Amino acid sequence: QVQLVESGGGLVQAGGSLRLSCAASGRTFSNYAMYWFRQAPGKEREFVASISRSGGRTRYIDSVKGRFTISRDNAKNTVFLQMNSLKPEDTAVYYCGASASYDYTMARNLDSWGQGTQVTVSS
Repeated sequence: QVQLVESGGGLVQAGGSLRLSCAASGRTFSNYAMYWFRQAPGKEREFVASISRSGGRTRYIDSVKGRFTISRDNAKNTVFLQMNSLKPEDTAVYYCGASASYDYTMARNLDSWGQGTQVTVSS
């Protein structure tokens, strides 16, 4: 439905920052609410943040509130996740996703996924 490609992951010390990007294909990017999920080895894919089609509303899992910020640039078909004050528990593969609504929390409700980008936070 929409092609998504994540980038920006890497290795960072605890307390550091990373900025993830997700580039979407097509001319209808603004039709989709956008999501970031993450998945650690042996665990379920977990909701992290979402943003409405216009960017006017955002949602976050409690553990990242005040540290992560989701944003989007519809003119560039890109969604971002700014991650500050990173903790080792944030270590996971981070996935960009798209859906018609921004208020989902389950991965099965999303229509499209990127390939993921690894984030590793060392202590």
